[in-house]
Amino acid sequence: MEYYAGIDIGSTMTKAVILAEEIVASVIGPTGPEHRRLANKVMEEALRRAGLALESITYIISTGYGRINVPFADKQVTEISCHARGVGSLFPQARTVIDIGGQDSKAITIDANGRPTNFIMNDKCAAGSGRFIEVIADSLGVKLEEMGDISLRSTHPAKISNICTIWAQQEVAARLAEGVPVPDLVAGIHEALADRVARMAKRLKVEKEVVLTGGGAKNKGLLKALSEQLGCEILVPPEPLITGALGAALLGKDIVQKALKSGKRPETKKRTLEEAKLH
Repeated sequence: MEYYAGIDIGSTMTKAVILAEEIVASVIGPTGPEHRRLANKVMEEALRRAGLALESITYIISTGYGRINVPFADKQVTEISCHARGVGSLFPQARTVIDIGGQDSKAITIDANGRPTNFIMNDKCAAGSGRFIEVIADSLGVKLEEMGDISLRSTHPAKISNICTIWAQQEVAARLAEGVPVPDLVAGIHEALADRVARMAKRLKVEKEVVLTGGGAKNKGLLKALSEQLGCEILVPPEPLITGALGAALLGKDIVQKALKSGKRPETKKRTLEEAKLH
């Protein structure tokens, strides 16, 4: 049995996937300042869950914001390619991927083989990312994971005019003081973020099916608002946080299989999972 691994070190969450014919283990944890230590930790946990040793992994690819900090990876690949490959494997009919992460959002168009054909990113402002929702949740004293359900209770979503996170925070506080119900404020915030993400995505040619990934995909209110902005149903993977790591593992498998067809195996690094020292 051949095993492949993908590690996705994002700005807020780190994910690892070990793959054979299907996923045999996955791990999700918060990203901290010590990327090398965290890469070791999530890989060790994924190996433990799979009941494997590091030497059992044929090929490892790292991706994401901190991909250069995975010393045992055989190759580094951009998150665009990895998200496209991961989503394409789960939804062969998908042609557009929208990823809403903690610090940025991106839209990717993909072909029938799960390869990216175009992409656009918003990494300049928190107002286009999950951080926008997090800041407002904190202002309202609401748990982040409850924001989606609260939003769905709205009867008249508030219109949030400010797209800057700081000004939106102040606007929400003012509207709250005016007596606007919390569900309406939360729904308005989701609509404001969805509008920003949709306008970004529409700069590409959005084609069906559309798949939403990242932490934003776990927010029911945001999913509903974005679906309305794009005018179509949006698909969500079973675990929307691991599509990048899954795609990395699959690309590793692709590399090995292509090399074997030419009669050789790809070169791999000497691998160790020694803990990085803190200085």
